[in-house]
Amino acid sequence: MSVFTSIIAGDIPGRFVWADDVCVVLATIAPITDGHMLVVPRTEVTQYTDADDALLSHLAVVAKRVGRAQQAAYGAPRAAVLVAGFEVDHLHLHVLPAWDERSLRFDNARHDLPAEELDAATEAVRAALRDAGWGAQVPVSAGSPALA
Repeated sequence: MSVFTSIIAGDIPGRFVWADDVCVVLATIAPITDGHMLVVPRTEVTQYTDADDALLSHLAVVAKRVGRAQQAAYGAPRAAVLVAGFEVDHLHLHVLPAWDERSLRFDNARHDLPAEELDAATEAVRAALRDAGWGAQVPVSAGSPALA
């Protein structure tokens, strides 16, 4: 079982901004920029190239919606999507507000942010998703992927 499956199951705490039947979106604990989120399928798929086209299409649409919310929340000119997958063997798309290409490096990840800052970033994206009309996909609590 991957760490993401454990987070989705509630065995490990997580900060959720989106949930549907196919995927969840949660805050990373090591953001490259404020508001950096991970789009994670509920089904364990090891890597991007193993996923079927329907799953990838769904993840891309969700990433777009989250990216627009990040742009609104942070005033970013772009939303970036990165797919690497070396740190966890469970497909995930990194979606983050971006101002330039230089900042889109994993060695810029901040591993020591206080929980309050991670919580504030999560709430900013949750609010922006609601404002954009996606409130039905924003979990009731940031600590759970449950919608009701």
